[in-house]
Amino acid sequence: MVKIGPIELPDFPLLLAPMEDVSDPPFRTLCKEQGADVMYTEFISSEGLIRDAAKSVMKLDIYEKERPVGIQIFGAELDSMLQAIDIVTATKPDIIDINFGCPVKKVVCKNAGAGILRDIPLMVKLTEAMVKRTHLPVTVKTRLGWDHDSIKIVEVAERLQDVGIQAISIHGRTRVQMYKGQADWKPIAAVKNNPRMHIPVFGNGDVDSPEAAVRMRDDYGLDGAMIGRASIGYPWFFREVKHYFETGEHLPPPDMMARVEAARRHLEMSIAWKGEKLGVLETRRHYTNYFKGIPNFKPYRMRMVTSDDAADVFAAFDEALEVFGDHVFA
Repeated sequence: MVKIGPIELPDFPLLLAPMEDVSDPPFRTLCKEQGADVMYTEFISSEGLIRDAAKSVMKLDIYEKERPVGIQIFGAELDSMLQAIDIVTATKPDIIDINFGCPVKKVVCKNAGAGILRDIPLMVKLTEAMVKRTHLPVTVKTRLGWDHDSIKIVEVAERLQDVGIQAISIHGRTRVQMYKGQADWKPIAAVKNNPRMHIPVFGNGDVDSPEAAVRMRDDYGLDGAMIGRASIGYPWFFREVKHYFETGEHLPPPDMMARVEAARRHLEMSIAWKGEKLGVLETRRHYTNYFKGIPNFKPYRMRMVTSDDAADVFAAFDEALEVFGDHVFA
């Protein structure tokens, strides 16, 4: 069993990574149904929260059925982060996560996200203050370091544990790497193997197959895997990994009916949550993977990703099912 504070999880849990404009409540619902053990929200700006910015506040929405769920916030100003912690605590998630890993320039230039990896004392100071501010378990998501020459993740993780975090998720790249090259899990294993560490250490980055998840568990000894890009438009990834853990065999891919049904439900929930315009717009990124590998599917996919009219997208789903319903996925 793995524990984040009082939250009990199965051995080697699978966590849905916080992904901007991806891990919203509709998508988290689909991932939960397919076996994800812990949900994390899209990251939320502390400055946006305290200004009551509509987009930031909307990201606080959570469904009871997706618990345990963590709300992730980012920022670099102590007062703003503490006010944000108060707002988040009041919405009653199960976990509060601090983003110290986002590599995007607009975040980093404010010394937030992975930007704070250039100032480890500030990172520790902010974390300590936030842990003291809430009764909820606080976790951290970060990267190996700012660049290859500044990787001190073993020391950083130990210092964050010492100020009270309950788990840490580490992406196996530096900020300078962004998402290029191959994720290096060896430094994450070094964190786990530090005899002073007693909190769960989760790996993130390039967990793109059931075999990769097994390597992370068995060869690197980590406590769980945080899944990001492999799940976009493919919530079945969690179920497939768990089946492989249990049997050593691959589940057959979902058939066309399951894919259309998931895409349809995803769009329906998105429209119900954020209205037709945004609901249609923000589900587009998933359709390529929902319908990956189908020959001659391009005209249907183009309708799905270009139409602003929900009725037309639903019609494209129906027509695709009628035309490609007997397609067998390899």
